[in-house]
Amino acid sequence: MLDKINYDDLNSRQKETYNFQKVSAVLADYGFATIKLNDDWQGADFIAQHINGERYLKVQLKARLTFDKKYLEKDLQVCFPYKENWYLYNHDELLNVFLNHYGDSMAVSKSWLEEGTYTWKTLSRKNIKLLEHFKI
Repeated sequence: MLDKINYDDLNSRQKETYNFQKVSAVLADYGFATIKLNDDWQGADFIAQHINGERYLKVQLKARLTFDKKYLEKDLQVCFPYKENWYLYNHDELLNVFLNHYGDSMAVSKSWLEEGTYTWKTLSRKNIKLLEHFKI
């Protein structure tokens, strides 16, 4: 009766909606309900509210591990899928970790200096180890 979709056949908007639904299900296991935002509010694509009513996360949804200067000092969490896992990290905290490990190659890269962004489409073993604490 239902046919599964092929993620690769989706357009970028459909992929974002799909990923939002998937990560919302994962966050529910941690006691969070999610609210999708129509506009990026303070850099966030959605808000995750904990069942205790006291904890809120502003979350930027990405397709890959990403750092961006426009997210600095916004207390923003970033989440992305990789293979069968989801990762959720504080942007500024993990950026500092990666700058310490990749300093020269990352900080002086053309993409970081000129565009203010740095991403990884695939993750090395080193990156997976650095992200271990952020896997949900």
